Amino acid sequence: MDLQLVLPAESPELPFTELGDLAVAAERLGYGAVWLPDHLLPPSRYAPGSYGGIYDPLVALAAIAVRTRTIRLGTSVLVLPMRSPFVVAKQAATLERISGGRFTLGVGIGWDRAEFAAVGAGFADRGARADEAIDLIRHLLGGSGPFHGTHFHYDTGVFEPKPGTPVPIVVGGSGERALRRAARSGDGWQPIAPEPATFAARVDRLRANAVRPVRVSVRTSWLGGGAELAAVVADVHAYAAAGADSVAVWLGSDDGVRERMARFIAAAG
Repeated sequence: MDLQLVLPAESPELPFTELGDLAVAAERLGYGAVWLPDHLLPPSRYAPGSYGGIYDPLVALAAIAVRTRTIRLGTSVLVLPMRSPFVVAKQAATLERISGGRFTLGVGIGWDRAEFAAVGAGFADRGARADEAIDLIRHLLGGSGPFHGTHFHYDTGVFEPKPGTPVPIVVGGSGERALRRAARSGDGWQPIAPEPATFAARVDRLRANAVRPVRVSVRTSWLGGGAELAAVVADVHAYAAAGADSVAVWLGSDDGVRERMARFIAAAG
């Protein structure tokens, strides 16, 4: 089981150097990947129980890449329908080069109608645009020639740099539509804390319908407490038995994160 870490980038008060320090510590402790979340214009500042301002994950991961050597770097997850897929593809290819092939592009369709309205992005058709955006990103990263879609198209243009190694695309989300999107378009699927009892059936259905090999990474959280840790560790092993390849844990954003990083990997590894 590959244990991974969702970095605590929720608050703008957190010095960026601390994120880099945590990524270096995660690499030293044996975590297999670090992930950063994404929101462009959330409705309020971060507070317990709500989401808020964070660093841009792609820019932040570029800085983290130069401080680390072996740990994988990913977005969990980029709200793709709010962004130009041409720009995302360029950033992904650049990050692949900076990191030496360690970047994973995690994408989702978003859920907050207010945030979409705030940035002027369509909400009702976000799923269809995300599907086509993934196709376009794959085309730009690995192909050549024109692309003609319903939402995105181009006739001429040179896309460089091409990645030296393929950039895996992970689809985030726990619902049936996310599962279908992962089967159709993803190299991976990342649900958030599914019930272990139903998780195995979804993994089997995903892999039976996937058009390419798909890795499964579950997101969970632990905020402290011995009894809670035991329950989370039990879930981690249940996910592994049900077919998960990795579990990514969010450990909060207070001063105890570093200690919890060490305790979690010791208990669950």
